[in-house]
Amino acid sequence: MNVLRIAAFSDGDSGGNPAGVLIGDELPTDSEMQRIAAEVGFSETAFAISTGTAWRVRYFSPESEVPFCGHATIALGAALALRHGDGVFTLTLNQADITVEGRRNGGVIAAALQSPPTRSMPAPPQLVSAVLGLFGYTHDDLDPSIPPALAHGGADHLVLGLKTREALASMKYDFNTGRSLMNREGLVTILLAYAETPQLFHTRNPFASGGVYEDPATGAATAALAGYLRDISWPHGGVINVVQGEDMGMRSRLRAEISPSPGSSIRVSGTARIMQA
Repeated sequence: MNVLRIAAFSDGDSGGNPAGVLIGDELPTDSEMQRIAAEVGFSETAFAISTGTAWRVRYFSPESEVPFCGHATIALGAALALRHGDGVFTLTLNQADITVEGRRNGGVIAAALQSPPTRSMPAPPQLVSAVLGLFGYTHDDLDPSIPPALAHGGADHLVLGLKTREALASMKYDFNTGRSLMNREGLVTILLAYAETPQLFHTRNPFASGGVYEDPATGAATAALAGYLRDISWPHGGVINVVQGEDMGMRSRLRAEISPSPGSSIRVSGTARIMQA
């Protein structure tokens, strides 16, 4: 089977988050998809088959299946555009139906996904304290204008807003402790965010639950963040831009367009680059 390797949310011809994409005639077994994802070694691999009117899609990290992965969806949109031409493709996930758009422009492939519905709620104080301890932060490091929250945009994430870019850059944690905490709490990632302006965010996404220390670009978490900002009436002006992966040396760029309707889908877009096998 030919697994494409595509970096989603790239910054020009560099950066982005690598994803595997396997488009076949039928989905492999669960154990085979898990094995392939572990062999590919990226934070996620998307598996897709045509159902005639849509594409059935499942996502696997090296350690587990995840319900939705933004950067792998962007990579899939790029792969479908390469194979079938520019267009909007309907995707059937385990728990939602969404779309991804792929457009070719010379050597650049632009892609945009419409996330599943979003929702958010305040994070329990005990969870916040445990996560602050995991990273060595204190409550003084938190930005009071972005209260800690559990946010969903296809998968569950904990959002922590930080006061300074320096606090974000200093992020570190014990991997095994983080994995246990995230698995226990049902978190796909923990999203750490610093707002440089109301429309420009710098983020980092520990992904120990999937066997990855940190993701350089996370579309699902960006959708969840955007939906949460809408819920708290953040002055986003309808769009936020996110820089992620910079502290990993894999600078990535994501754009989230936010409609005014509470809970509605978030459009997350970026560019993708094909990686050498």
